Amino acid sequence: MKIGILSLQGAVREHRNLLHRLGVETVDVLYPEDLHGINGLILPGGESTTAGKLMVRYGLLEPIADLGRKGLPVFGTCTGMILLSKHINRSAQYRLGLMDTYVERNAFGRQLDSFEADMSVPVLGEQPYHTVFIRAPYIEKADENVEVLLRYQGKIIFARQDKLLATAFHPELTDDTRVHEYFLHLVN
Repeated sequence: MKIGILSLQGAVREHRNLLHRLGVETVDVLYPEDLHGINGLILPGGESTTAGKLMVRYGLLEPIADLGRKGLPVFGTCTGMILLSKHINRSAQYRLGLMDTYVERNAFGRQLDSFEADMSVPVLGEQPYHTVFIRAPYIEKADENVEVLLRYQGKIIFARQDKLLATAFHPELTDDTRVHEYFLHLVN
């Protein structure tokens, strides 16, 4: 199994290290040719407007969107959640538009409002999961074909649509591999 990691900005190294701990081969995706032969793709956190512009500049936006429409498993964390969404409130920024969701950017506040919390996530088992939020978005509304996996204060922060997975938090910034393992199950 080979997982691509969009490597234009963000927590690329952290995702790579976590996947390597799970014995998974990774490839840094910087150009369209890097997408060949991957079984899944991770869109890491970063800054969504910049990530979208860089995806256009490097010719990645349409190829990734096309692969996603054809069923390639894609996992977006924070910025990745925004890029996966079809609708971004008050924004016309570039996006992949694959998930039937409406996303609110920087929804929990500014950088100073970033936080961590242990949460019960039923799809990950009984042990609480430590979540890390940094200028995090949330899904304000999701169509009925989107499975809500976790809410926080009534806001959707973890969701799945077919082989698309999105988190508002940063699982790559913890030692807990369960969210990545959940994604790898979608890949298989």
